[in-house]
Amino acid sequence: MTDTALPDRLSTNPKSPFYDEALLQKGVGIKFDGEEKTNVEEYCVSEGWIRVAVGKTVDRKGNPLTIKLKGKVEPYLQK
Repeated sequence: MTDTALPDRLSTNPKSPFYDEALLQKGVGIKFDGEEKTNVEEYCVSEGWIRVAVGKTVDRKGNPLTIKLKGKVEPYLQK
């Protein structure tokens, strides 16, 4: 299920050094501990974690508040 073309770490935040707009345009899906996640902000396969948004809450700079979850991360291309 894991595609070798996907990076070890990817973020949806344009300010992050792990942001890749071309890859995000293709559509990246995440399976976390065997469950499909749709609200992932960032992931790291080698370290085994994802960051997910906590509701619609934002910090004072307008960025979504996130929580880090640890487990098995499996990224894949949706299209």
